[in-house]
Amino acid sequence: MDEVSESRRQVAYIVSEELIKVSSLLPSNRGRSKLVHQLVVACGLLRSRKNASGAIPVRPTVANREDLATFHDGDYLDYVLDPAPRRQPGGQAKEFGIEDDCPWFAGLHLYVPLIAGCALTAAQLLIEQKADVALAWDGGRHHAQKGEASGFCYVADIPLVLLRLKRAQGPRRPRVMYLDLDLHFADGVSIPFAKQQQPSRILTLSIHHASPGFFPAHPLAELTPADTADPFTLSIPLARGASNKTFHSIWGSIERVKEAFRPDFVVVQCGVDGLSGDPLAIWNWGLNAEDEGSLGWYVRGILAWGARTLFLGGGGYHSPNAARAWTYLTSVALGSPFAPDLPVPEHSLWPYYAPSFTMEVETGNMSDHNDGAYLSQVDDTFKQLATRLQDVCS
Repeated sequence: MDEVSESRRQVAYIVSEELIKVSSLLPSNRGRSKLVHQLVVACGLLRSRKNASGAIPVRPTVANREDLATFHDGDYLDYVLDPAPRRQPGGQAKEFGIEDDCPWFAGLHLYVPLIAGCALTAAQLLIEQKADVALAWDGGRHHAQKGEASGFCYVADIPLVLLRLKRAQGPRRPRVMYLDLDLHFADGVSIPFAKQQQPSRILTLSIHHASPGFFPAHPLAELTPADTADPFTLSIPLARGASNKTFHSIWGSIERVKEAFRPDFVVVQCGVDGLSGDPLAIWNWGLNAEDEGSLGWYVRGILAWGARTLFLGGGGYHSPNAARAWTYLTSVALGSPFAPDLPVPEHSLWPYYAPSFTMEVETGNMSDHNDGAYLSQVDDTFKQLATRLQDVCS
């Protein structure tokens, strides 16, 4: 696909009052969705009669059971779609992971199909070429399994999206590249799509933190070896303090993979729990697109690829900063990133942005433990992987 100029780029934004209400019920991020969408509106980023250049707001459809069963097990769906399931200790709730970090909550039966529908609506807009870029900040639940909730995630919207895009009709059988930028390994995406028949039409690349005891632990979370049997399931783990400099260093590896795979669709999980200021305090990633290697710089680089692209949300546990970040990334997608010191516009949730009351997410002074030797290893490894991909895909 030829690169679409910023001035002609059609950007769709998935939102509705029902989506905001239901998404805001999520126990790990109560009220976050409301903060995000109200800030986007307050910043004037949605198309209206007064703003012809904003993102086009699109109401999500609600995924039906058939949609969900494309990936999820039937017994799991029976449980999470039941408005009042039996929740005795040690029963089905435990079997389906509805405990600990994924407790049952009132409205879960509405949440699962609406979050899936949010992401699938965005994907369908890309398939039908009604948008070049789609933003679904309420999606991005990358830990949910086929038959089990995990890591604050109750629905596997990302695998559902990848499967939907893979089936799209076009001049050739479409290739779908998934890039995960969340602090945590995308186990709910990388694992189910590993070891597919090659050449695979779905490629996953997870960039995340990995260390002993850090969730989720899995062999696939380690740096993918150059001689892997599956060059379509890739990982780049980063140590504590990962900064713009580190992310700039690995960007070449990401681009080489993209160039070798030549995707028709790109799906990006933009978890913001790696940004400076998040309570997890693992990375020190910046946001400003003018700073090389920042999250905003990444998004702008991905948009320059010219593929039809879906951006999803994900982790982020400082809710005002998550709202700042996804609002800012919306402005980047529109081709007009605003200055980081822009005052937060006055609106009903304005007090949440104290004490700075600006859109800036400042980086800290955390030490970056990703040394030159390791980054060189990543570069060398991914040069070899990209060559292998090129050979397989051609």
